[in-house]
Amino acid sequence: MRLDPAICYRALRARDARFDGRFFVAVSSTRIYCRPVCTVRPPRRENCRYYPSAAAAEDAGYRPCLRCRPELAPGNATVDAVERTARAAALLIEEGAVNEAGLAAAARRLGVSDRHLRRAFQAEFGVSPVAFAQTQRLLLAKQLLTDTLLPVTEVAFASGFASVRRFNTLFRERYRLRPRELRKASLPAAARDALAFELGYRPPYDWQGMAGFLGARAVAGVESCDGDAYRRTVRIVAGGREHRGWLEVAPREGKRALAVRISASLAKALPPVLARVKALMDLSCHPEEVAKALGPLAARRPGVRVPGAFDGFEIAVRAILGQQVTVAAARTLAGRFAAAFGAPLETPFAGLETVFPAPEDVAAASAARIAKLGVPAARARAVLALAERLADGEIELTPGADVDATLGRLRAIPGIGEWTAHYIAMRALAWPDAFPHTDYGVMKALKLTDPKRVLAVAEAWRPWRAYAVMHLWRSLAPGDRK
Repeated sequence: MRLDPAICYRALRARDARFDGRFFVAVSSTRIYCRPVCTVRPPRRENCRYYPSAAAAEDAGYRPCLRCRPELAPGNATVDAVERTARAAALLIEEGAVNEAGLAAAARRLGVSDRHLRRAFQAEFGVSPVAFAQTQRLLLAKQLLTDTLLPVTEVAFASGFASVRRFNTLFRERYRLRPRELRKASLPAAARDALAFELGYRPPYDWQGMAGFLGARAVAGVESCDGDAYRRTVRIVAGGREHRGWLEVAPREGKRALAVRISASLAKALPPVLARVKALMDLSCHPEEVAKALGPLAARRPGVRVPGAFDGFEIAVRAILGQQVTVAAARTLAGRFAAAFGAPLETPFAGLETVFPAPEDVAAASAARIAKLGVPAARARAVLALAERLADGEIELTPGADVDATLGRLRAIPGIGEWTAHYIAMRALAWPDAFPHTDYGVMKALKLTDPKRVLAVAEAWRPWRAYAVMHLWRSLAPGDRK
């Protein structure tokens, strides 16, 4: 990524939140690097160096600022093909997949060669994938040391280090600090009951719109959203083991960040859990770019986000169950499905007691058993076929998956049409240009009945058509939404 020093310095002087996470500024006189929104007095222009990633700044010998905390910077949405490949790899690194399976396995998952992935990654982030992964581990460890009471040994392993000795050595080399020097003497009571984090975003952020969308679709037993906070149960595989627990997300008053609490039972799965929360809450969005592309459509509701997915299989099942029925009816079916195939879990929240089933759990069932829940036979067979393909690894529903290939594999399943495939791509793959053009609400909002005409109108909104969908849905009266 090429950075213009003049533009970067102007953004730094203005503390422009639009550039937060897009570059990092390193100061040669202090050997410290910051986010462009850092509140310290701006350094002299000649002392500034600009890097496309925190990893590139650290690779050049700088350590992170303790005030603006680079580990809290928001990520970036992916649109361009090469850029998308690099950022998809970055997501896998954030989830810890490279720690477990290696870079070659990540390249295979993304459908590219190891060499192409390294080249794309170097061009986008200014460092190799291995160096990026090392920085991500260090930044997560720094965040855990600052915001939680996890013992240092557990911090080392939770952030992806294979040994405590390596963690201590690298921490001292990079940050010129001992890990314990970052440990706060006291933390809020909430941090003592669970692991507490902050995840940054670029303002504006339409929290009420996000909460309203998630709340209207919350699966009984699995999710809840009262407007003030979103909560859900979690089942996730990390380090070859399944981990279960819960999480809570709420706006952080006075900050451009969301407050996230995660149950201690998920401490050994933090990288993938945090990465999925970022995807679910669409924290990589550049609202200014989206608003510019959508024009008048976005003017009334600044900061609208596209809700992602914590669990791609869960979203895909819900999309199939929601075909040609209202949001309320789909929610009812999803609750029955979770209760029938999911597993019980104890949480501190009333009504949150079930983890959504894994594809393997459903693949072992029969279409007839699914149909008994009140699901039409054709949709029951589609759910079963989807579960079988995910269990076999034929389909992967994560933000890093190849969009075109995944859409093709989804459409090949009888019972999954264009609307369902694009809805899954919009949420599970975090594809910003997904556009379910046959959606009832989209056509209602546009006052059109011809899907081809809908597609023609939407051409002006590329590559952010998924955001256009959210604005169109929000423009409808509650009774017109399906």
